Amino acid sequence: MKSTKRLRELLARPGAIMAPGVADALNARLVKRHGFEAVYMTGAGTTAVRLGMPDVGLLTMTEMIDNAGRIAEASGLPLIADADNGYGGVLNVRRTIQGYERAGVAGVHLEDQVIPKRCGHLAGKQVVPVEEAVAKIRAAADARVDSDFVIIARTDAVAVEGFDAALERAAKYRDAGADMLFIEAPNAEQLPRIAPRFKGVPLLYNMATSGKTPFLSKTEIERLGFKLIIYPNWLMLAAIKAASEVLETLKKEGSIAGLAPQVPSFKEFFDLVGMDEVQEMEARYGVEESSRAKY
Repeated sequence: MKSTKRLRELLARPGAIMAPGVADALNARLVKRHGFEAVYMTGAGTTAVRLGMPDVGLLTMTEMIDNAGRIAEASGLPLIADADNGYGGVLNVRRTIQGYERAGVAGVHLEDQVIPKRCGHLAGKQVVPVEEAVAKIRAAADARVDSDFVIIARTDAVAVEGFDAALERAAKYRDAGADMLFIEAPNAEQLPRIAPRFKGVPLLYNMATSGKTPFLSKTEIERLGFKLIIYPNWLMLAAIKAASEVLETLKKEGSIAGLAPQVPSFKEFFDLVGMDEVQEMEARYGVEESSRAKY
């Protein structure tokens, strides 16, 4: 089944979908191993992995699509990807959508920030005129070849124009052809007002690490009327902490011997990245036994 159709089926099912955020193919495999049904590509995480810099609009469309394709292929899960602001005008948006679709992505979110954009939980954001953003959503909806490809319209207007203005923008994006709405960084008082305004429209909840939007449970988020929950950079933050502890121990003790029992084994690592698939293919295609990859 195509990942786009699978995502549509998940969205039609009762309850919310949890999509852990990743920035690389390795963690995409880990998400699948733990039984999640969808995965999210974080733009901030991708910027951190590719450039070691903050999410302030530095990555290009081709860099983001390249990363998304690798994540989609490695996980085999429906992938929802950050497509920033479409990387230009309406023609750029069309090319962006077609590129993500060819890469095997199941859906993207497009935001209404100016160029260069910045992380949705940073201060200093600016948004384009609503008419420009509406045109981009229309272009995105028109550009897809697969009608199941999901267009998610994101507005960053809460921090710029206020919550009511953000709701007005979201309504216009829905009317322009968005399949799902993403109102970025609402607070605890604003959250209950979103779903009643958009009955029947799937909504995205961004469990960002900034704390601007509360850290609610899946059940609480479902009760608020949200359909898709993304967890952008939690895996990356956990990895940073674990890697820092390894480096501190290595620097202090000059040895990793004491760390070996605390981390995955060599075999567990290679199993995660598909050693069994390599062995099966080498056997199928007649690679000499002595030359096959093995432990």
